[in-house]
Amino acid sequence: MGRRKTGAVIVGLVCAAALGLTGCTASEPAAVATAEPTRTPRPVPSTIAPPENVDLVLRPELSAAENLTFFDTVNRAVISADPGAGGRAFIDALVAAGFDRAAMQVTDDTTTLGEPADSIQFAVGFGPDCLIGQYGPKSGGYQSAVRPALGTGGCLIGDTRPIDW
Repeated sequence: MGRRKTGAVIVGLVCAAALGLTGCTASEPAAVATAEPTRTPRPVPSTIAPPENVDLVLRPELSAAENLTFFDTVNRAVISADPGAGGRAFIDALVAAGFDRAAMQVTDDTTTLGEPADSIQFAVGFGPDCLIGQYGPKSGGYQSAVRPALGTGGCLIGDTRPIDW
């Protein structure tokens, strides 16, 4: 799957999740055919409000902790679309969702011996903190956390690969 197609799939999954949470409204019974075809239906007020603690858009004016739910939503959509996703898929999806590519880091998908990595880590610097994600067979699935940025300004310790695509 091409990177544009993967990004489109991820953004589509995120949008579908957002619509699923915000599209819940009461509906009127189906209109019965009448002699008045110009009649317009009355708007129906929403009876179910979305949960206040779920924020399905990037909010750069808020803290990293307050954007963690959105970060997780994007990353879980990547995994849902491709359970074998590598670092590039996560970075591309996060960029498509509005996170700053220049503030990201990602580890290699393979070890120095060319074997698949047990897990990959990816992070986005967000003010004084970092949104950090980890995914792979040896990490118990997807994990995330908010941690303070390192003294170097980065988020991940050790070697990371260039995000040059």
